[in-house]
Order: sequence, then C-alpha cells, then structure tokens
Amino acid sequence: MVLISALFLLIRSLILPRTALAAENLALHQQLAVLNRENHRPQLHRRDRFFWVILSRLWKNWREVLIIVKPETVIKWRRQGFKLYWRWKSKAPVGRPKIDKEIRELIGKMSRENPLWGVPRIQAELSLLGFEVAQLTVAKYRIKTPKPSSQTW
Repeated sequence: MVLISALFLLIRSLILPRTALAAENLALHQQLAVLNRENHRPQLHRRDRFFWVILSRLWKNWREVLIIVKPETVIKWRRQGFKLYWRWKSKAPVGRPKIDKEIRELIGKMSRENPLWGVPRIQAELSLLGFEVAQLTVAKYRIKTPKPSSQTW
C-alpha cells in the first residue's frame, strides 16, 4: 500500500508542475496576443473573456499571472455569465401557444369544404366540437378561396 501511494505521489509530482507551467504559459501568451492587437488601448473580445472565465475555473493560481485586467473583473464576468444563463433558462416562452396539427388540418378542411363560411362561422363550429380557438387563429389557418371576378359593364 505504501509503495502504491509513493508511486502515485511520484507521478503526481512529475505531472503537476508541467500542467501548472503550461497553464501559466497559455495565460501569458493570451495576454500578449491581446496586447499585440493593433489598437492603442487593449480591448478584450468575448473570446478573451470566455478564456479567462474557463481558466479561472480550471487553474487555481490564475490570479498570479493576470496582468491586463483585475481578477475581480474576471469574477464579475463569471457571475454575469451565470446570471445570463439562468435568465435564458427560466425565460417563459413568448407569443401564442402552438396550435395542434389536428386543429389546423380541421380548419383547412372546413374552409375547403364550405367556401362560403367565414372566420366567425368556422370558429363557432369548432367551439361546438369542443375546440376553443381565437378568430385570428382561424383566419391564419383558413384556406382563402379566390373571389370570383366581378361583372364588368
């Protein structure tokens, strides 16, 4: 058991510093890329902010190498992203509720078979069948028949 734990610690000691060094090099390289852009004042894009939020999640010493912005700013970006995600996730659906395909086909069939029926008549027939549908919905899905041409004198 002692041999296994010693072997684990040896492997961990060989791997861990390399990953920390690689993360530090990646962070410094990203900051140099931001500073080498053609603008006089460095501007961070969304991908830069996303990079720092992800790096702050994965690497615990990220604050030590961060130079171009304050660490509090990165934490603020993370919180804003969290708020935006949950606002999007809990948002109620916008607009009218979806109409079943069965009702849409029934409206089309009724308007095709009875070309003289208007929207109020089709709505009344649907309510007799037990479907509560608004007049605007019936007008939207009703098949419009071309009106006969008027008599010319």
